[in-house]
Amino acid sequence: MTPGSLPLSTEIYQEGIIIPPIKLYRAGALNEDVLRLVLRNVRTPDERRGDLAAQRAAAAVGARRLRELVTAHGLDEVLAYCAHLHAYSERITRATIARWPDGVYTCEDVIELIEGNQLTLIPICVAATIAGDEVTFDFAGTAPVVHGSLNAVIAITQSACYYVMRCLIDEDVPMNAGCFAPVHVVAPADSLVNAGPPAAVAAGNVETSQRITDVVLGALAHALPDRIPAASQGTMNNLTIGGLRADGAPFAYYETIGGGMGGGPAEAGLSGVQVHMTNTLNTPVEALEIAYPFRVRQYGLRAQSGGQGRQRGGDGIVREYELLAPATVTMISERRAVAPWGLAGGAPGQPGCNTLIHTDGTEEILPSKFTRRLQPGERLRVETPGGGGWGAPTHSV
Repeated sequence: MTPGSLPLSTEIYQEGIIIPPIKLYRAGALNEDVLRLVLRNVRTPDERRGDLAAQRAAAAVGARRLRELVTAHGLDEVLAYCAHLHAYSERITRATIARWPDGVYTCEDVIELIEGNQLTLIPICVAATIAGDEVTFDFAGTAPVVHGSLNAVIAITQSACYYVMRCLIDEDVPMNAGCFAPVHVVAPADSLVNAGPPAAVAAGNVETSQRITDVVLGALAHALPDRIPAASQGTMNNLTIGGLRADGAPFAYYETIGGGMGGGPAEAGLSGVQVHMTNTLNTPVEALEIAYPFRVRQYGLRAQSGGQGRQRGGDGIVREYELLAPATVTMISERRAVAPWGLAGGAPGQPGCNTLIHTDGTEEILPSKFTRRLQPGERLRVETPGGGGWGAPTHSV
């Protein structure tokens, strides 16, 4: 629907071609018909061809090394050690949970739904029940599916819960299904955190996942006050830019932008970093300006945007882009209306801000989610949220 495949969609059919599980390779041979079908439905087919080739190569290396293990040790021994690793990870996880105080701990937070010019705060609720060596995260009370792309499928909700557990497990446990055997996730059907088709879900993956992480951490803060940090920026600040170059060739660019990490019981939050449910790296400004028809006018920390506290929240980022060619720009972000919360008496971080600077210098504040057609010379300034502070300040600042 828009370049970068993160549109302000209202149904899943607007988010891209839907591909059921089919074979791209069969008996080692590429299915050219499938590849042509996929590449015909994207704006930058040469780049996507390379992506698919890289994924194929990685899978081939993994398969070859697994066969080498079986050849060297035998199938029975390899399977036995897989089972040993699962059992070991489960024991470590259960031992960690068993040290937590039993009880039911709750938290509620919101995401920002934009429909036209209307902002609606949509609740996400969780009750974390710790019982012996198991924990259950129940999302009863969370809003139903919304008319927008903020809906998350259950796998995203599970992943956010598993991520929090992985952060809190005491040892460097091998990552496998054993880690999550004692972790249960319950969510109402057709809710914001357990959506089914035809609900739009593009932003559920990148933004609602962040808020699920926040509420799970917020609930566990009641049980583990000496382990849980304040809220971090709570958004990936997803930015996509796409259009045509001067020679008519299409381009599409997608990036996420770091922000402030929440302060914690032991230390202040980091500034200008990716936090929680994200996995992207910082792209150098020079690389962007060589590859795409825009320039980065400003890139630095957003001073004093972290919340005050005994352990201060980290600062967000200021990043400003100037378009050099007409382009469609889409922003999907959060924490523009509701700030990242502080904890244990700490102050909240500053909410983010998206600003369009017109060619005559006038500024227009944009909502957390928008799609705009921008012209050369127009600039977009993205100010990302700071992290919340932890603990009441011990002196004036």
